[in-house]
Amino acid sequence: MEKTLNDACEETCSGSELDLAKIKGKLISSTAALEVADWFKALGDPTRVKIIHALQQSEMCVHDLTQVLEMGQSAVSHQLRLLRNVRMVKRRKVGKTVYYSLDDNHVEEIFGQTLQHLKHE
Repeated sequence: MEKTLNDACEETCSGSELDLAKIKGKLISSTAALEVADWFKALGDPTRVKIIHALQQSEMCVHDLTQVLEMGQSAVSHQLRLLRNVRMVKRRKVGKTVYYSLDDNHVEEIFGQTLQHLKHE
């Protein structure tokens, strides 16, 4: 990414007075950073965002989701598998029917906060 004039320090800048070693010592681990990136990457697809929004309203089976999203079962199942892999959704089996819901309240809170942020000016 190219630096703009506002992003670059002046040539005479010798850094701030922050304790960079302390900040570096508390920096997120590479593994955790990858997991967070994968989590947000999962929200990088509009279909998955719609699935999260639908499941925020109610637990649903794949058939219900195909009707709400007007998509095929294979496509919906594929997206649900990706969301399960990053623990955004969980499943519950009753007989032969599998019901999907948000994994926990953190998913709902983060999703809700994101929507609020986007509406904020």
